[in-house]
Amino acid sequence: MLSERQQEIIDKSIRILATKGIQGLTIKNLSHEIGISEPAIYRHFESKTDILIEILRNFEAMTQAISYELAGLDIPSLRKLEMFFSRIIEIFIERPYRISVIFSEEYFKGDEALKEHIIKIMNNNEKNVEKIIREGQKKGEIRNDIDSHYLTIILLGSIRLLIKMWDLQDQHHNLIVESRKMFEGLNRILKK
Repeated sequence: MLSERQQEIIDKSIRILATKGIQGLTIKNLSHEIGISEPAIYRHFESKTDILIEILRNFEAMTQAISYELAGLDIPSLRKLEMFFSRIIEIFIERPYRISVIFSEEYFKGDEALKEHIIKIMNNNEKNVEKIIREGQKKGEIRNDIDSHYLTIILLGSIRLLIKMWDLQDQHHNLIVESRKMFEGLNRILKK
């Protein structure tokens, strides 16, 4: 559980990420935004990395909650996949700054702790999506002539590209509409 000051630091970090991107999130900029000294920030988080890890943990908890919820539903696998991706898109629409954090692999390469967290999130999402695909293949709802692993990569890559393009184009088009159109096409690819 975060203290009130830690939550404020996270919230202000999010504001900086939303306006200046990941490179703009510095302890100096953060201390200026909050109105406290840099050492005061270090009393709550050891580094910028620790702040970013907390944001990643939050995203990870949300995606895991979605997976757990969907696992308990008795609905067709293609519908589960659509719901999973729709919820992920809603998370990014609600707070687009998350895109700057989640899709910053180049930045993460130089920081093992961040890299480990993003790999964990990616692996969890891959595992959860592949599980739904395998269930669908067993039920005869999803084609089984393509390995579930590669279908998972196709789905995750497609949704990632859609989200990243939306962000790079300053969120000018309706991501929900675009994702529905994309998923209609993916459904045709996936259906048996």
